[in-house]
Amino acid sequence: MQLCDLSALELTIKIRQREVSAVEALDSSLERIRAVDGRPGSLKPGQLTAEDQKTLHAFITLTEERARRQAENVDQQLAAGEDPGPLAGVPFTVKDLFCVQGTPTTAASRILANFVAPYTATPIARMEAAGAIMLGKVNLDEFAYGSSTESSAFQPAARNPWNTSRVPGGSSGGSAVSVAAGEAVLSIGTDTAGSIRQPAAFCGMVGLKPTYGRVSRYGLIAFGSSLDCPGPIARNVSDTAAMLNIIAGPDSRDNTAVTLPPEDFLEKLESGVKGMRIGLSPDYFRIAIPDPQTGEYCQQPLPEEIETRVRQTAELLASLGAIIVDDVPMPNTRYGIPAFFVISRVEAASNLHRFDGVKYGYRTPQKMTDLNKMYRLSRGEGFGLQPKLRILMGMYVSAAQYSEQYYQRALKVRAMIRRDFEQAFDKAGKYQLDALLTPTTPTTAFSIGDIYGDSVLMQFADQLTVPANHAGIPGLSIPAGFDGQGLPIGVQLLGPDFSEASLLRIGRAYEMATTEEAWRQIKPQVLR
Repeated sequence: MQLCDLSALELTIKIRQREVSAVEALDSSLERIRAVDGRPGSLKPGQLTAEDQKTLHAFITLTEERARRQAENVDQQLAAGEDPGPLAGVPFTVKDLFCVQGTPTTAASRILANFVAPYTATPIARMEAAGAIMLGKVNLDEFAYGSSTESSAFQPAARNPWNTSRVPGGSSGGSAVSVAAGEAVLSIGTDTAGSIRQPAAFCGMVGLKPTYGRVSRYGLIAFGSSLDCPGPIARNVSDTAAMLNIIAGPDSRDNTAVTLPPEDFLEKLESGVKGMRIGLSPDYFRIAIPDPQTGEYCQQPLPEEIETRVRQTAELLASLGAIIVDDVPMPNTRYGIPAFFVISRVEAASNLHRFDGVKYGYRTPQKMTDLNKMYRLSRGEGFGLQPKLRILMGMYVSAAQYSEQYYQRALKVRAMIRRDFEQAFDKAGKYQLDALLTPTTPTTAFSIGDIYGDSVLMQFADQLTVPANHAGIPGLSIPAGFDGQGLPIGVQLLGPDFSEASLLRIGRAYEMATTEEAWRQIKPQVLR
């Protein structure tokens, strides 16, 4: 086993005990990147080659020199008897939606291709202060608008390590790919409708969407400001908890960051699930999709192998002492995507107004004296299709004559979704759940090009994850085996506000109980 294949906790112990150096750990990751990643995403990718179709393209920017300085500093601190931090020497990647001082921060868009961040986002600063080594910035859907990473302006887009003809999910596709392939040990992504949990499920990783406000959004390029949640992607639950320990907590620079002191998410991680009430909802075993001809909502069951994995997970947790509560109604789950379609586009359109070609980012090279024309050309040339669609739709549904019909109604639906969860988790109510167990995604990873271009159908890949974003509650996706095509299946745990510790406990109990399962020994295709 290479150093880059160790867990974060295993690796940092070896580094802190000076069995290996941080520089050696970095070199192991860099060697893996050279072996499997291929060329990084570019605005001028040229023709896609046969080699491109076999490699992963997780990175937009590899910050090797910066990482080496950090690794050398960790080794120097240890040699001097100093404590470099709880994640000393652990290589991690950053979704290229976070500002990191002195590095390009592109949001995978042409309009920010030349932007070099003047400051560092709080979660990244906390990771580096804990001794972790930032390897670079990884690919995503442009401005996080998508569920497959295909909409990135930087091509080739990231590919799934389990089958490179499949998407890695999105929008944090590069983050999930880099961890699954052993290029990094940890990664930080963002979750607006499931953009941590869905790629984690597609790539067989653990992904956590924290409670809204648990992790600071300072330095994050916003998609939907009331929905965005930074969070960890890792190979196991323990590493996820260790990373959350670092990035969670109050931040005076972010008014939406909660002021609760952070917990130690590792402290009771292995306390088991005995007596915990875990629910199953029939509303999460079917998906509602609009008929393209009539526009009517049609419900269809999930693939049997996905539902089977969720029920097997419930049976295993029951054998460990959990109380499984069946038939928990979540009737408004089906409306999560339509509500998100409206709310997210209003917020995205508002957030995109700052990109005008004046203060930073792309400006049209055409010479002109008309300011409005300069705005139009800069934005028209700089934005890809998905940002343009969101600007147009967001402005339409928030216009005075349509706000009540669309935006205000979507906010009411959002409150109804929140109420469903409150009733399920109410300790004085009928169900008194500690967590709700669901599938993470309605399918496993789909083929590249299958859905791209259909914005509505692409959005429905997040139908089972987006309710947690509406409600602001935490959600944890963990791997639970494979489908008949050898693609990872993820199951999801949802809990009440600030219940990350409980969700991680359940995930860890399942992880320990399945350690010897044959599917746990399978490696991604690119590593075989």
